[in-house]
Amino acid sequence: MNNLSFPAGRALDFIALGRACVDLNANEIHRPMEDTVTFTKYVGGSPANIAIGMARLGMCTGFVGRVSDDQMGRFIVRYFERNGIDTSGMITDRPGSVTGLAFTEIKSKDDCSILMYRDHAADLNLEPRDVEESYIANAKALLISGTALAKSPSREAVFVALQYARKHGTVVLFDLDYRPYTWASSEETAVYYNLAAAQCDVIIGTREEFDQMESFERHTVKDDGYTAGKWFDHHARIVVIKHGKDGSFAFTKEGERIEGTTFPANVVKTFGAGDSYAAGFIHGLIQGWDIARSMEYGAAGASIVISNHSCSDAMPTLAQVEDYIALCRSGRFVSQS
Repeated sequence: MNNLSFPAGRALDFIALGRACVDLNANEIHRPMEDTVTFTKYVGGSPANIAIGMARLGMCTGFVGRVSDDQMGRFIVRYFERNGIDTSGMITDRPGSVTGLAFTEIKSKDDCSILMYRDHAADLNLEPRDVEESYIANAKALLISGTALAKSPSREAVFVALQYARKHGTVVLFDLDYRPYTWASSEETAVYYNLAAAQCDVIIGTREEFDQMESFERHTVKDDGYTAGKWFDHHARIVVIKHGKDGSFAFTKEGERIEGTTFPANVVKTFGAGDSYAAGFIHGLIQGWDIARSMEYGAAGASIVISNHSCSDAMPTLAQVEDYIALCRSGRFVSQS
């Protein structure tokens, strides 16, 4: 058991809101992007990846967002539909917008980067009127992410969704997903992240992302316990702070501090781990598992994804996560490093 109470009798287990884009992952790995010639196309964007991960884990999943009126937009919608994700909350944007593109560079397992093209991105045109109150009311959980807060009108749409969720008892999860290239300043980021986080039940982010939220505070000690504790004066019941390969720590309103499990991986690239972690963790919470077990499934999913070329295509099923945990615990995992 965990300390969250998800409403019963809802048609959807989970809704993600925000960014759905296209990842173009380098095929010629272990070289700089300047020397990369071919890429493989995948659906991308943190909320989209988490939604795909939730669907693969057996959750009844929906998505709220805008996609461009072109081949890339249709690619995203069709991919969602093939993965069993409800797309009735998705809108085809007006002509002139485009799908955000993320070109990935995989120089080594420890040196990966992303080159983003986000000008006129359709997902940032999500409007408050696009968010149907009945859709939010019919879900057990809603996930928002930081990228959607970066620009108007998407920013206002997030706060409308938060209002509906609080009104109807939908559990709200915030994946911080900080991308500096979409923000005008660190002060703007901190203000809107803090306003959104105050309305959320679960907050998930890296230590660096929480540092960004606290950037306007003076004399702040960058301490996980301090960071988590201040949100328990609002709606938060669980705060998860990730430290990369050093694992993750969950803090609860009741005063618990839970250290997450880590798993080995044959790392291909580093991106995508956070999205798969979030999917496994949230799945566990909705299932009523305790926090430690939910973190374990998130960590195993993350190791699976970073061991593959893709993010969305590599999102594991529940059976794949359980098999991976069993493999690692048995001592039969073979490192290729």
